[in-house]
Amino acid sequence: MNAIARPKLAFWTDAEELECVSFLPEAPNVMTFCFQSPSGALFSYDPGQFLTLELPVPGGPIYRTYTISSSPSRPTSLTVTVKAQADSIGTRWMFDHLRPGMRLRAVGPGGRFSIVHHPAEKYLFISAGSGITPMMSMAIYLYDSGRDPDIVFVNCARRPSEIIFRERLEHIASRVTGIDLKWAVEETDLYRPWTGYQGMFNQLMLGLMAQDYLEREVFCCGPEPFMQAVREALAGLGYDMDRYHQESFHAPLPETELVPDDQFPDETSEAVVEFASSGITANCTEADTILAAARAAGLVIPSGCTMGICGTCKILKTEGQVHMVHNGGITDEDIDDGYILACCSNPIGRVKVDA
Repeated sequence: MNAIARPKLAFWTDAEELECVSFLPEAPNVMTFCFQSPSGALFSYDPGQFLTLELPVPGGPIYRTYTISSSPSRPTSLTVTVKAQADSIGTRWMFDHLRPGMRLRAVGPGGRFSIVHHPAEKYLFISAGSGITPMMSMAIYLYDSGRDPDIVFVNCARRPSEIIFRERLEHIASRVTGIDLKWAVEETDLYRPWTGYQGMFNQLMLGLMAQDYLEREVFCCGPEPFMQAVREALAGLGYDMDRYHQESFHAPLPETELVPDDQFPDETSEAVVEFASSGITANCTEADTILAAARAAGLVIPSGCTMGICGTCKILKTEGQVHMVHNGGITDEDIDDGYILACCSNPIGRVKVDA
């Protein structure tokens, strides 16, 4: 029998690899992988944050960003719950090859999609498919506080058998009075009666699920068309959209522009990027990103979403100017210290980076 080590009073950082300790099928093409720190360190993060995993697929490592589905209130382990799509590469590799005892490099945690940054008395969590993962983390976090939360928890799925975490959520909801679960499906499973909501999410459903939605802080996660439908439903009913928060790695959020010295990229102008640590110099145009220039030169810079959201591709710029348009994946403090996101930074003239 394996002995259970007592956790150290230290917190994990991404300088240490993660060790897979178990995996669990959740729903069709959905798997939860559980990790621990090999040193016994504890995990500290905000519920709703994400990690970027380096996956050693054939042909070289790739980087994939996944929301942490566990809660920091249970700090001895960390889980990600992933869904394999038809064209998945990294996630499919995890399904087929990631097993207990294997170790992976990870970057993070990152992101600001969390109730920690938007505390409220009453919450409305709305998700579709695997977008349920940050909602699970935040719901468990509130449940573990020992106080009775006030959450209307809405999840939409194709059919009942595809609702992720259904049994676990129904269990914790049975232990408190303040977690109100609402399932909505597009179609039913054969020979299994369904008495919940059926159809695409709409204003009528919203009014039935949470009559006091105007009083609630809304968190939404799922495919972009789904989130757009939620946004339109809320806005059309007069909801204060300053209290609406969303997370997605499939479509960018409203952009924030950072343009040093009022310079903009010109697709007809040539640029040069010097990757100091690798000793590589790449010629490109100002319309190319630093990440694209690196890839063209055969240099691997870890990257996840490639839309300026996850922050995985953060590197230090030591010389020159870039035009960076990001979606929250880097802090103002990092920018002041000279860091940029390679995936959404265009070189202006000659630029030198530490990569």
